[in-house]
Amino acid sequence: MTTPRIVYLNGAFLPFEEAKVPVMDRGFLFADGIYEVSAVLDGRLVDNAAHLARLDRSLGEIGIRNPHSLDEWERLETELVARNGLAEGLVYMQVTRGVYERDFGFPPADTAPTVVMFTQAKTVAANPLAERGAKVITVEDIRWKRRDIKSVALLAQVLAKQAAVAAGVSEAWMVEDGAVTEGSSSTAFIVTQDRRLVTRPLSTALLPGITRAAVLRLAAEADLVVEERLFSVEEARAAQEAFYTSASSFVMPVVEIDGAAVGDGRPGPLGRRLRALYIEMARAG
Repeated sequence: MTTPRIVYLNGAFLPFEEAKVPVMDRGFLFADGIYEVSAVLDGRLVDNAAHLARLDRSLGEIGIRNPHSLDEWERLETELVARNGLAEGLVYMQVTRGVYERDFGFPPADTAPTVVMFTQAKTVAANPLAERGAKVITVEDIRWKRRDIKSVALLAQVLAKQAAVAAGVSEAWMVEDGAVTEGSSSTAFIVTQDRRLVTRPLSTALLPGITRAAVLRLAAEADLVVEERLFSVEEARAAQEAFYTSASSFVMPVVEIDGAAVGDGRPGPLGRRLRALYIEMARAG
């Protein structure tokens, strides 16, 4: 017998079918909210403290009161994972500015935020795509200027991802002023011909990826030279290796960019090694 899907909504754990959000919720009307995603492996949350810290920061940047302490968030996540019997997959968390009559200005300060959490079962460790490597396309980055905030306003990313789907590839890397910013739902990395690991430095131009930070720590521990700088599409195509990172893909080797093979067109040894190290770290807790 399958476990009924349970959702957390505003203080209650509910059957999926019973979880309803009012029409006047500002997340629905204005995309006025923040979200976060944590991976689950072997029934345990992966790198979760960093995800919750980013959630707290994003909420602060747009002036939404965090409805829970970090300990409370983790307790709720853990209970949700247990109630859904989730061994591997994702926990999604979303906080909006709440429910109020539609008006662009903020509602009264005492308006309660809306809190939604759900789980999704997904194979994140033994993902077949990691064995054959991902193909990506490049698209123009048309997003707003505060990409460091993990906003639920994701229309530009949706369009980029759909362009990837239409092209029959796994991801779209967004490009601004000739330089790669990030993927539609990931952080972009390349490995130069002299084995330097390159990724764009943090700024308001991109999301501070949690998996990105973990991979940079792992690379430094492995005595790899890390360069946080801009890189062009042309440099990426000429790289020895490329990969992208996210909570749902961990470290995903890239074997093709805009139809051109990266390296020998197969997942490279450094990307494979960093993926293995990340999974090892995740399983160690």
